[in-house]
Amino acid sequence: MNSITMKMNADNLILQALREDISSEDVSTNAVMPEAKPGVVELIAKQDGIIAGLGVFARTFELLDADTKVSFTVKDGDAVTKGQKIGEVRGDIRVLLSGERTALNYLQRMSGIATYTHQVAALLTGTKTKLLDTRKTTPNNRIFEKYAVKVGGGNNHRYNLSDGVLLKDNHIGAAGSVTNAVRMAKEYAPFVRKIEVEVETLDQVREAVAAGADIIMLDNMSHDVMKEAMQIIAGKAEVEVSGNVTKENIARITDLGVNYISSGALTHSAPILDLSLKNLHAL
Repeated sequence: MNSITMKMNADNLILQALREDISSEDVSTNAVMPEAKPGVVELIAKQDGIIAGLGVFARTFELLDADTKVSFTVKDGDAVTKGQKIGEVRGDIRVLLSGERTALNYLQRMSGIATYTHQVAALLTGTKTKLLDTRKTTPNNRIFEKYAVKVGGGNNHRYNLSDGVLLKDNHIGAAGSVTNAVRMAKEYAPFVRKIEVEVETLDQVREAVAAGADIIMLDNMSHDVMKEAMQIIAGKAEVEVSGNVTKENIARITDLGVNYISSGALTHSAPILDLSLKNLHAL
């Protein structure tokens, strides 16, 4: 995440998180450290995994005090191992103490997503299928979570509702049919937009192909039904598979030759990567 992206999109979100944690003052820190004193604390990995969010981690401290210096021995996307020192933070001890939890919350969450995504993406090695995330993200944390997916080797689906046309079951219900939904979307959306349609039955697959959908999403279908759907589509549209896809069950899809597999689990079910700030001492 570059500095422009950070300042334009992330800074305000990080500040909101800091305000959530420090509504008026850090009582504990002010009790034991009433005056500024320089210090250093080490960032330690407590699990093996893929690191992501180092820039956000550093920015959290910098927003509290621009004089804080954060250094790392790794970069986003690198593998880390249990017990490894991966960085350190130097500055006013009061800042190190007050920013610790918020900074770690971001780094642990993003690294957990990157680690889980890396594990799932590895299961698609040797196929032409791309792994996608979804909009099932933590409110106000989408920019961080989707970035972590990319660091882990996945790909981003549309960022938000303004970013693409995806006609889901309720859109189809509102329009009356797959055919109507696709026609109306083509009339409304700019011609540069692809039209993706979520389908749940083979009849809807046939209707989506006939209507000229660019991407057909096969939602919560059995392997046999998906295989038949691929024969119906026969290259007339790109194909995405979705619906409760996890690390444990993605293997049932890999032989189908679909273009994309999307998984909400990448962002909503990835466990954190355990990281810690340790060995704080004055300089």
